[in-house]
Amino acid sequence: MVATKNRFQPDYAVPPGWVLAERLEVNDISQAEFARRCGRSPKLISEIIAGKAPVEAETALQFEKVLGVDAGIWLGLEKDYRLHQMRQAEAREAEASADWARSFPVSELVKRGAIHSVTSAGEKVTELLRFFGVASVEAWKNRYKAVAVAFRHSPSFKSNDFALAAWLRLVEIEADTQTIDEFDRPAFAMALKGIRQLTRAEIPQALEDARKLCNDAGVALVLVKPLPGARLSGAAWWLSPRKPVIALSARHKSDDHLWFRLFHEAAHLLLHSKRNVFVDGTRNGNGADEAEADNWAAHFLVSRPNWKRFVSAQCFGATDVQRFAEEQGIAPGIVVGRLQHEGHLHWNHLNGLKVRLEWADD
Repeated sequence: MVATKNRFQPDYAVPPGWVLAERLEVNDISQAEFARRCGRSPKLISEIIAGKAPVEAETALQFEKVLGVDAGIWLGLEKDYRLHQMRQAEAREAEASADWARSFPVSELVKRGAIHSVTSAGEKVTELLRFFGVASVEAWKNRYKAVAVAFRHSPSFKSNDFALAAWLRLVEIEADTQTIDEFDRPAFAMALKGIRQLTRAEIPQALEDARKLCNDAGVALVLVKPLPGARLSGAAWWLSPRKPVIALSARHKSDDHLWFRLFHEAAHLLLHSKRNVFVDGTRNGNGADEAEADNWAAHFLVSRPNWKRFVSAQCFGATDVQRFAEEQGIAPGIVVGRLQHEGHLHWNHLNGLKVRLEWADD
């Protein structure tokens, strides 16, 4: 049997007190007489009829004996009414949080199927809370806003905190779908050697193979298209003490950025604290960590002696770069990107050796 995705939820609920008042009138029983028959105080019966006091299990059983209406019906009416009241209260609170909802790239999240398309501000708030897996805006602030602020983006890479939090949540959701072994540091180091060789392969298959290698070593590898306002290429953090994740966005749409970012984030997992969340373009209070990750990634891709020998020759033509990349067993675009980064090449030279990336829906 297929479960119904959208369950009908009426926008009204009958208070059990209304039904009780109607039954008393039909049976020509006064509230005071009914209270005596139930062995309860007239005040309690009056408050139940007014909707101020709930119908509890013991009371429902007493109503069943006196009026012949099953106790389950009374409890069901009570449950539906109280739940309706809570939904109404949440809706009012959600309407008051409309500004919070407007801070997110809602249309893009709808386009990706992360949340449902809704019209009212209150419904948008509710959809976003479900997306983030939190019960209230305050709970979201405690979990996600504090993390986003801790990133401390540099001015040139400043992201919108709300878009950044949404992107991280998309990563979390995707990471949860991956079957991952227990984290094994030596196995992960070996997996990275395999991924280094994959940089010369076709990107789609290479990424799929890289994900499997990471998963087998206990690491989630996730590629999520950047959201508007989230200007980042990658991130690394521990979803739990035993589950690290590397997240890539392919924001620059070239293979050199994509692969270098993967190894940079891998360095954070291998070298730095599990308590930190590392996002490119940030310092997380420790610029040394970022510099160390950059150096580790660069020298993992090309050893220091080999790079020094290549650079000292000062031969940076297309053929020279391709030959060196083949010798090293890496994509030529990675070599071009590093030469550009270090100022040996102008930023627009030899870009034809890079592989351009495109999202399917672009």
